[in-house]
Amino acid sequence: MKNLSLKLDDDIFQETEKIVTKVKKNRNRYINEAIELYNRLHRRRLLSKQLSKESKIVSKDSLEILAEFEKLNDEN
Repeated sequence: MKNLSLKLDDDIFQETEKIVTKVKKNRNRYINEAIELYNRLHRRRLLSKQLSKESKIVSKDSLEILAEFEKLNDEN
């Protein structure tokens, strides 16, 4: 495990303290879980952005291939 020095805004710290007390979880565990959740969110956003970009690239090729198939069908 890595040690980390962290500065939180006062209002975020106060809210975090209230929540960890109510959910009976230590602050370190709570922050680890929060960062893990935030990382998952950003991985999904990055993947979505990448898939969208690749989809746009492939769509042009797909339309060209479809046009070729239509020409073959028209010839028959």
